[in-house]
Amino acid sequence: MINLLFPKVCAACKSLLLTEELLICTMCRHSLSVVSNQDFGEPIIKQLFFGKIAIQNASTLLKFEKRGITQKLLHSLKYQGKKDLSSFFGKWLGSELKNSPRYKEVDLVIPVPLDSKRLKKRGYNQAEGFGVEIAKALQIPYLDTILFKESRAKSQVFKKRFNRFQSESVFKVAQPKLLDKKHILLVDDIITTGATIEKCAQQLFKSKQVKLSLATIAIA
Repeated sequence: MINLLFPKVCAACKSLLLTEELLICTMCRHSLSVVSNQDFGEPIIKQLFFGKIAIQNASTLLKFEKRGITQKLLHSLKYQGKKDLSSFFGKWLGSELKNSPRYKEVDLVIPVPLDSKRLKKRGYNQAEGFGVEIAKALQIPYLDTILFKESRAKSQVFKKRFNRFQSESVFKVAQPKLLDKKHILLVDDIITTGATIEKCAQQLFKSKQVKLSLATIAIA
């Protein structure tokens, strides 16, 4: 009766899910543009940030394509309340990273924060479930209160990359000494221009001898 009144549908194509399917139907899951499970997109991400910030390791699950399934899933995650997708992808990537020697020395997971207004409106940070599940897999702490946004500029959608970087919201670290000599895994839902990651990294690197790795659901 519950299934009749509130049918479970695929977060991407909205078709009815079978009993054994979780959040995404089998057809859509097999149609996802998954990055190589050998390097998890690390060369692409490191190339994006080359000469800007020092990255130890980097991983992503999906390639973002306009009007593709990944875009539909991220839209469902951000704007349709499908926050379980964040945990779904976190368990997926976490199961891979826990077996990678490159992530054995990571000390803690920190999500890219939302500003207070957007967090209140949405009700959750889309990177939260993703980060929590990866932290569980790596058996390390998840800290979502140490990095925060102080203010938020107007929408950056139509601005060029340089102007967007300059006017991005101000990120700050609440207790910088807690991050001294730590290897941080910074997590977010998607990397587009990389401007937000750069801003976060600048603040994290103000602590002493910080190492930084990245993990995202997708990369554009």
